[in-house]
Amino acid sequence: MTAHHQSTRGKPRVALVTCAALPDLDPDDRLALAPLDARGVTAEIAVWDDPTVDWAGYDLVVLRSPWDYALRRDEFVAWARTVPALANPADVVAWNTDKRYLAELSAAGAPTVPTAWVAPGESWTPPADGEHVIKPAVSAGSQDTGRYDLTDPEHRELASAHVRRLGAAGRVAMVQPYLDAVDTAGETALLFLAGPDGLGFSHAIRKGPMLTGPDLGEAALYKEERIDARTATAEQRAVADKVLAAVPGGADRLLYARVDLIPGPAGTPVLVELELTEPSLFVGHADGAPERLAEAVVAHLARRP
Repeated sequence: MTAHHQSTRGKPRVALVTCAALPDLDPDDRLALAPLDARGVTAEIAVWDDPTVDWAGYDLVVLRSPWDYALRRDEFVAWARTVPALANPADVVAWNTDKRYLAELSAAGAPTVPTAWVAPGESWTPPADGEHVIKPAVSAGSQDTGRYDLTDPEHRELASAHVRRLGAAGRVAMVQPYLDAVDTAGETALLFLAGPDGLGFSHAIRKGPMLTGPDLGEAALYKEERIDARTATAEQRAVADKVLAAVPGGADRLLYARVDLIPGPAGTPVLVELELTEPSLFVGHADGAPERLAEAVVAHLARRP
């Protein structure tokens, strides 16, 4: 890891933030290191909860893969508020790390997956039938997420156990219908990166189905994904624009955004998640995307006083 206090002789210093389990960054993020260097930016890898890091010594601190925060969200949000030049900003981190933001986006008119919320201590009766997804309102990397066929008595019990397990840990559970279009069309992630004039569309990818059955409580930092390049449709772009327009404080102050969509029952795109804190950006799946990420960092540095 690069020393945190080296002299850069006037070159801007940027921290790329990760977690102790990924001390060298996710391989996808490493693709931006050379383009950043080519643009005169000194990029250093730093672990978010490393007490030796002087965050105020950086010109910009970019959240990338701090994926172990889910069980320590309060600590993570408190840390974010202490970082002077954080991207995305700390108030966005606080809002976006709890998936109850989906209710706000839905109220603002964005098409979202219908979601029921079960707070700790609340009783929950599984729907009578259909496939559903259960996950915590605070999670990263599809951790603690399961798929249940509620016509199956065993799955009904496992689903109830999943909700109880989350509640016992003080976590809010979210219950959504499983959108079976993901099995054929997959999930489309639209990636947006900052430019001189604000946030702009960069590229899109397809994620294949990941959820094969119930969550049994195994610990993992993230679930492996099957990723392919994809061309976003005009309809998907329009939904993404509507979602981003509803971001508190405006989307143009963001360095990056990822809008995850799946065809709903009517075939039109609906929002599964809006990732503004630590999304995989999949820059290795689109020509020029590592360079565009580097340019997004440069654009944000230019905005600094």
